[in-house]
Amino acid sequence: MGKSARVPVSKLSALLAAAAAGALALSALPSNAAQPIEPVAAGPVDISTAFTNASTKYDVPREVLVAVGYAESHLDGHDGKPSQANGYGVMHLVSNNKNPTMSEATRLTGLPVEQLAKDTPSNILGAAAVLDSYADASGLQGDARKDARRWYEVVAKYSHSADAPTARLYTDEVFRIIGVAPQRGQYAKVAPLGTQTESSVEAVDYPGAIWNAASPSNYTVGRTKAISAITIHVTQGSYAGTISWFKNPSAQVSAHYVIRSSDGQVTQMVAEKDKAWHVGTENGYTVGIEHEGWVDQPSWFTDAMYRSSAALTRNIADRRGIPKDRAHIKGHSEFPNQTHTDPGPNWNWNYYMQLVNGGDPNPPTYNFTTYGSGVRVRATPRLTGTILTELPGPTQVFVTCQTPGDTVNAEGKTNSWWAKLRDQGGYMTNVYIAAANPKLPGVADC
Repeated sequence: MGKSARVPVSKLSALLAAAAAGALALSALPSNAAQPIEPVAAGPVDISTAFTNASTKYDVPREVLVAVGYAESHLDGHDGKPSQANGYGVMHLVSNNKNPTMSEATRLTGLPVEQLAKDTPSNILGAAAVLDSYADASGLQGDARKDARRWYEVVAKYSHSADAPTARLYTDEVFRIIGVAPQRGQYAKVAPLGTQTESSVEAVDYPGAIWNAASPSNYTVGRTKAISAITIHVTQGSYAGTISWFKNPSAQVSAHYVIRSSDGQVTQMVAEKDKAWHVGTENGYTVGIEHEGWVDQPSWFTDAMYRSSAALTRNIADRRGIPKDRAHIKGHSEFPNQTHTDPGPNWNWNYYMQLVNGGDPNPPTYNFTTYGSGVRVRATPRLTGTILTELPGPTQVFVTCQTPGDTVNAEGKTNSWWAKLRDQGGYMTNVYIAAANPKLPGVADC
């Protein structure tokens, strides 16, 4: 059997130390709880011991448990408050029509829902029991159970994702946290979410976004009002979990875009021409952007997320003629007739609006300037490639590499070299880049 693959101690310890320093104290359970509650010690939860105990009892690698918890909640139980998908606790035990992990945990452990939702050690124990049952069903036994790399398909099942690409998105993140190369099994043949095709490139409004459509049951085709505002949301759940939820026909909710915390990856789920269901009575004139995380936990609001979101908001505002100010770029809670509180007090509006308006204290670098007006950026270095966007002239660009493509005759020049642009996610002919030679100096070949 495979040798046990263990997460580096320093990495695991850092995650658990961060959790211990956070708001992980046990919440008081209601006095009218439906079933007797096992007594727990007062004071902060020893979350490290809780993971160890659950791992031992159910024979689930401890690093797998910790990584699932971190991917789901950053190891924060949020005082028993539910996620957007009706999931609870550090391990996000869920109760909805597509994900039964809460009811499974209740059946497997004999613990009541109230305890599994609000008591962190119980929540971890419940998740371990569910993972154990999935491992048994998959035939993962003996020494193989000690090898974290062999748990990929089990973790993918735990996610109860809407489809295989979303399950791989979720599970790849878990194993990135563990820090080992997994054995993906059947998922090795699944294209990662974000693999772009000609049709997906044409579907997105924002260059570089991943197209992954929400269920048609969760938005309205078309609009009756002009787009005049942008809404900032927080998902109250994970990136992959939110994508799955918007693909669930029973959700009755969606947003145009979802942004990942770790690196700012952008997924578009509803076309801007259509009305996503994200801000109630104000859906008709708004574009909604969901940000992975929880309103009470600032650790989700990374600089990568702020920068990516600001670039998206700036792009939408410029295309739609929306003023880039706080009267038109607002949080969910700031619109009329709302009950939500997102993005909450931890969202840094001053920094965000500074980024939206280009007042970046660390602006991106550029290495060339274009000329001409309406210069087309294409998905491939071919004149038949899908047009991603058009650049006004002059435009500062960053060329990451260059490659031979179709020959272009323009501006009295002939050039077969094409530049790959960092910010636009596509290629433009070198004819329209201000440089003396057909091949750009100091730029590597793609």
